[in-house]
Amino acid sequence: MFGFLLCAMGAFGADLPDLDWAKIRSETLEHYTHLLRIDTSNPPGGETKAVDYLRSVLDREGIPYQVFALDPARANLVARIQGNGSKRPVIVMGHTDVVGVQRDKWSVDPFGAIRKNGFIYGRGATDDRDNLTASLMAVIVLKRAGVALDRDVIFVAEAGEEGTTQVGIDFLVGQHWDAIDAEYALAEGGAGAERDGKVRYMSVTTTEKVPRGGKLVAHGTAGHGSRPILDNAVIHLADAVAKAGRWETPMRLNDTTRVYFERLATISPPADADRYNHIADPARSAGIQRYLAEHDENSYSILRTSIVPTVVNIGFRSNVIPSQGEATLDVRALPDEDMGKFYEQLRRVIGDPRVEVVPNVGSHRPASPPSRLDTEMFRALESATSAMYPGAIVLPSMLTGATDMAQLRGKGVQAYGIGPVVDEKEGALGAAHSDDEKLAEASLYQFVEFQLRAVLAVAAHR
Repeated sequence: MFGFLLCAMGAFGADLPDLDWAKIRSETLEHYTHLLRIDTSNPPGGETKAVDYLRSVLDREGIPYQVFALDPARANLVARIQGNGSKRPVIVMGHTDVVGVQRDKWSVDPFGAIRKNGFIYGRGATDDRDNLTASLMAVIVLKRAGVALDRDVIFVAEAGEEGTTQVGIDFLVGQHWDAIDAEYALAEGGAGAERDGKVRYMSVTTTEKVPRGGKLVAHGTAGHGSRPILDNAVIHLADAVAKAGRWETPMRLNDTTRVYFERLATISPPADADRYNHIADPARSAGIQRYLAEHDENSYSILRTSIVPTVVNIGFRSNVIPSQGEATLDVRALPDEDMGKFYEQLRRVIGDPRVEVVPNVGSHRPASPPSRLDTEMFRALESATSAMYPGAIVLPSMLTGATDMAQLRGKGVQAYGIGPVVDEKEGALGAAHSDDEKLAEASLYQFVEFQLRAVLAVAAHR
């Protein structure tokens, strides 16, 4: 599948020798499976173990790198392939931590990198050892081939993406920005969608919702469980949680989601296309919103700032009426949301003076404008899609989750989330953060090629 890459590289102006693609696939598998076997579950992290492996690989290849660590056990690595400096650098990145596992829920060893039925199983298979491996292979191939570059290609392996960004991207951006300053970045977040053996589209994330959680705090009078009282905090909290959870927050499109639905309509069945084309039609929007809420929660979520109750904590004995209780809210805000006004509106929706709405102070992810769709990098991703998957389109997308690209976009970097192709029939089975997380082996190799094509398109000397 890599054979025709050479012709494409030639078109970009890169003078490449003949490369041993069978060897590249073999090395991709070696690095991917080795990284999958390194347990960097966060917490506690221990990402330096992964960095030590990356260092050994880069040392063999003669690729210079720097290691930056706020915590010695949680190091970050930055490697660089030098260009001529006529253009600003491009980052390829992957994070080295993974979420934890419930081992008894897995059918295989979650850190065994088990190959079975065409898949590779392991925690981090799709979050984020795939991007980490593809980024590593990109700098290896560029170094070996001696590609003449107009821009530096920077490989970033950052710690702490899974909720402890202070040791990772925050540390790099805040204290070592000169080492990673770039025009473009490619990271996690996107994916290809395959149906019946044909890739329909490549999702490229250009923005993401911002975690802006909070809590509800209900107050009442403590008492004996045998005597009902009107200001029972349990009842007040339950009513508030129900109102917050059922509130259909206002819908609005942004530049990314507008193009997303327009393009998605072109490859969808007539009924779905009709909904996507009329999603902002005042006469039909309410009905379409109800349909999406019931049948397509991702589309429903990217149209609004979402609010989801996730944890309720109240009471300690069955015969004691508690005086206070709390509920945690997972709020994912649209990038331009005015959170002060949003929380004021939530207070009006709840309408109970005995319930406080308490926003979280601060956020690990800054709000920032979406990455543009008119850049050289976005066009390169479209070209790579057309070359590898004829007939497929690129869908600019907004993530409902959060990534370290938020901090890069906050510094003005045009950052794009990409990922390997997955079969739509698989659904959430084996997806990121799930039990038995897995990736099709063929998709891993395709992803290495896809990212390399995009990097060459913007970085190779013309």
